[in-house]
Amino acid sequence: MTRRRALSVRVYAPALVGKDGRTLDVIHGMEAALPGLRMAWRISEGGRPIALPHRDAWLAERTQNGGFPLLCNGDESYPVTVSGRGTSALFSPGGQSLFEVNAKLPLDEPVIVAAAAMLEAVAEGARSFWGRATPDDAALDIAYQTAPTQEGPPSPRRGLPALKLSQHIRSPEIPSYLGWLNYWSAAAGQAIGFPDPVRDAELLTRARRTPSGGWVVKLTNEPLNLDNPAHLDALKRAYERFPEIGGRDSPR
Repeated sequence: MTRRRALSVRVYAPALVGKDGRTLDVIHGMEAALPGLRMAWRISEGGRPIALPHRDAWLAERTQNGGFPLLCNGDESYPVTVSGRGTSALFSPGGQSLFEVNAKLPLDEPVIVAAAAMLEAVAEGARSFWGRATPDDAALDIAYQTAPTQEGPPSPRRGLPALKLSQHIRSPEIPSYLGWLNYWSAAAGQAIGFPDPVRDAELLTRARRTPSGGWVVKLTNEPLNLDNPAHLDALKRAYERFPEIGGRDSPR
């Protein structure tokens, strides 16, 4: 059976506080971004979708411990999932607890068309510092950039730069890494020096401003494929342009 390619969306935001309404903003934003999407099922212990007729009330009640449980679209042949979790200040940039949202969607034409709107919806709904949307296969290569690995020294693939662990980055506004589509809040843009009208002229042709004053920046027109030399070069150029990303501009 051929493995279905997937788009992974991940954003990092200030920690949730109590019954934080941002969880519902994330879900409603996802549904608005992709026509026909309805995230109104949970997953049983046996892995089957269970309908939630009062989804909003159910989710508000279960927004706790810094996150929210996994929701899905109820279609096992076309799975879309989203969940949120809190990350400890001990393992987060600047010693600040965070709210991390993870969504996964099939990487087909409708999702590719809606990808920028989807990342914007999730990131703005969570009031994120930064985030990204990347095909799973490219995301695996990018994950190897984080240093150190459990086995020892960093071992980035494809000549990509080594990046610091999140807890060694000085501020939550500084992105830990890049992706195909990148969400940078206004504060994140300021932290990394984006946009510069001259140095970022090419990136700005593939960028959109968000209602909050942030940006969604696309590195390549098609979904990032690091087997494509042009795509790999685009990713490397972006790392060269923004040395702050991954904490590479400052000592550990």
